[in-house]
Amino acid sequence: MKFSLFLHMERYDESKTHQQSLAELTELVQIAEQGGFEMAWIGEHHAMEFTIAPNPLNFIAYLADKTSTIRLGAGTFIAPFWHPVKLAGEAALADIMCNGRLEFGIARGAYQAEFDRVMNGMPSADGGKYLREMVPALQKLWTGDYAHDGELFQFPTTTSVPKPLQQPHPPMWIAARDPDSHNFAVSAGCNVMVTPLQKDDEEVQDLMHKFNDAIVNNPQVSRPDIMLLRHTFVGENEQELQAGTDALHHWYAMFMAWAKNTQTPDNGFVNRLSTEDLGESFSPSALRNNLAVGTPDEVIARLKYYESLGVSQYSYWADNSLSFEEKKKSLQLFIEKVMPAFQ
Repeated sequence: MKFSLFLHMERYDESKTHQQSLAELTELVQIAEQGGFEMAWIGEHHAMEFTIAPNPLNFIAYLADKTSTIRLGAGTFIAPFWHPVKLAGEAALADIMCNGRLEFGIARGAYQAEFDRVMNGMPSADGGKYLREMVPALQKLWTGDYAHDGELFQFPTTTSVPKPLQQPHPPMWIAARDPDSHNFAVSAGCNVMVTPLQKDDEEVQDLMHKFNDAIVNNPQVSRPDIMLLRHTFVGENEQELQAGTDALHHWYAMFMAWAKNTQTPDNGFVNRLSTEDLGESFSPSALRNNLAVGTPDEVIARLKYYESLGVSQYSYWADNSLSFEEKKKSLQLFIEKVMPAFQ
C-alpha cells in the first residue's frame, strides 16, 4: 500500500491570511515528499473559506516548481463546472509544467451550495451525467482529433492543445460511491477514489465490495488502483489525541453546515453546527473510534486492515482545523512511525 496526502488551504476566521494558508499547504506537501509519500492531492471547491481550492491546476502549477518527485493530484475536478475542451488543454499544460507528475481525479460534485452558485441551482445529483460524458471525451481529446455530439456538450473536430506529457494521458481517477459509479470508473479504465467520511470500517468494507464487484463485471480491464481517503491524525498521548479528535469534530461541524445549505454565507464563512445538531454519528467518541486517529501502533493496525481489504493507495486527509504546528507534528509522526511498517 502506498501513501498520498490530501489537503486544502483552510481558514475558519480572518485571523489567518490566505498567503499564510498557502505557505502552510506548501510546506506540508514538501514534508510529505521528503517523507516518501507518492502523491499529494488538492480538490476543487468554490466560495468556501474552510476549504479553499478554486482550481486544482493552480496549485499543481505552483507546487511543480517547489517539489521534484511527489506526484501532484487534482482530487477532484467537478465535472459539471468544466467544458471538456478547456479541461483537456489546461490539464495537459499542467502535466507539462510538473514534468509528467499529474494525477487526474474527477467527480460529479457534492455540495449543493456550490451548484447553487456555479450551475444556477442545478441539483448536485445531476452531476453524474456530466461526469459520464466528460471522461471518454477527455480521453479522446488527449489522443488526437475528435468531434463530440453529446447530450451536454457539442463541439466540432478538435484536439487537446497541448498534449499531456504522459501518454496516452495522465492516470485518471473517479470518485465513486454507488455501484454504478464504480462500474463506470472501472469500465472506463480509470482508478477509483473512495471516502467513508465519518462512517466506521463497515462502510470501508462496503465500498471495497462495490469496487471488487466492478472488477468482476469488467474482466476485459486490468485491475485499477483504489485509493481510500480518510481523515488521519497521529498523536503520542491522550491529550494530543483528544485535541486531534476535537479538531476533526470542528471540521465536520463546518462540513455539515455547508452540506445542509441552510445558511447565507457571510464573506465566505458560515456558522458551524452545534454538537446537538450534528448528532451522534459525528460525536467526538464516534470520530475517535471510526477515523484513523490514534497512536502510531493504533494507526498501523487500522491501515494494515485496509491493506488486507485490497486498498492500494491510502490518502492521509490532513484537513482538520488544527494549528499548523499540530498538523505538521502529526504528519511527521506518520512518516517516522507509521509508514516504515509498510515498506
